[in-house]
Parts: sequence; structure tokens; C-alpha cells
Amino acid sequence: MEVPGAVYAIWWVMLVAAVVVVLPVVVYLLHRLWRAARSIEGYTGEALAAGLGITRNTAAVGALDETVKLGGELGSVAASIRRHSAAIEKTLADRT
Repeated sequence: MEVPGAVYAIWWVMLVAAVVVVLPVVVYLLHRLWRAARSIEGYTGEALAAGLGITRNTAAVGALDETVKLGGELGSVAASIRRHSAAIEKTLADRT
């Protein structure tokens, strides 16, 4: 069975059309994908730097918790000093 020449001509025309039309579209879409990936990579780097900065700046929260805990103890010590000072003051006032 012999294939007519028109079939080959149509096949070649369609192949050339596909290369001329589809190939630039594919290249364009791949380029857009590459630019989007680079953009995401840049934003990820910025987010990482921000996260590390937050970590550095909140590292003292544990020390602040310890300070608050000690602050409660210091408050009770201050109250005890105040009571003793009042007792001393009263004793000295009674002697005069």
C-alpha cells in the first residue's frame, strides 16, 4: 500500500507548525517556571533570615522567666525586711 504524497506534505507542515508554535510556548513557560522558582528561593532565604533573627531576639525569654520567678522571691524578702524594719523602728521609738 502506497501512501500518497499529500499525507507526507500534511505531516511535514504539521511538524513544522508544531515546532514553530509549540516550542516557543514551551520555552516561555519553562522560563516563567524558572523565574518563579528563583523568586521562591529568594523569599525562602528572607524568611529563614527573619526566623533566625526572631530566634536570637527571643532567646532571653527563658532568662526573663527566671527573673520573674526570682522577682517573686525578692518581693517576699522585701516584705520581710519591711516588717523587721518596722519592728526595729517601733523598738527604738519605745526606748525614747
